[in-house]
Amino acid sequence: MPEIYILRLGHRPERDKRITTHVALTARALGARGIYVSTPDKELERSVRSVVRRFGGDFQITTGVKWKPFLKEFEGASVHLTMYGTHIDDALPRVRDVAADKMLIVVGAEKVPPEVYQWSTFNIGVGNQPHSEVAALAVFLDRFSQGEGLRHDFDGHMKVLPCERGKKVVNDTQ
Repeated sequence: MPEIYILRLGHRPERDKRITTHVALTARALGARGIYVSTPDKELERSVRSVVRRFGGDFQITTGVKWKPFLKEFEGASVHLTMYGTHIDDALPRVRDVAADKMLIVVGAEKVPPEVYQWSTFNIGVGNQPHSEVAALAVFLDRFSQGEGLRHDFDGHMKVLPCERGKKVVNDTQ
C-alpha cells in the first residue's frame, strides 16, 4: 500500500471547519498518512492533533500550503476526486498500478480550479451526482485498500472496542 496524503483545497474556516475536520479524520481512519490544507487554520490543526494524541497513529496535518506548487511538484500519483471524473470502478485498476509508492488525493471545498483537472494523474468520479467530499474520500480509500484501512490498529491511549450495543471505550491514561 502506498503512502497516502490528502490535499484539501478551498477550506473556508468559518464555513467548512467541521467538514474539513471530517475529511481529515476520515483520511486518518482509513489509512492516510497526512493532510495538507490550502488555507491556514490553527484551530483545525489543534483539533486533528488532539484526536491523533488521544487515539494514536502518526497522522500529520499542515495548513496554509501553497497548493499549486505542492500539487505540481508532488512525487507520486495524484488522484482528484470529483463527480466529473472517470467512474471509480473503471479507474481503480490503473490507480493501483500507477500509485505504488506515494499518492496524493485532492478534494475540494469549493469550485476546483481547472489546473487541478489538468495536473492530476487521475480525475475520479465517486458517483456522478453531487455528494460530500467526506463520502467520496471514504468510498475511494475503502475501495482502494479493499477494506484493509478499517483494520488498522492506531495504538492510542483511547480505544473504542467493538460491541453490539452500548459504548466501550478504553482509556489507559486514567
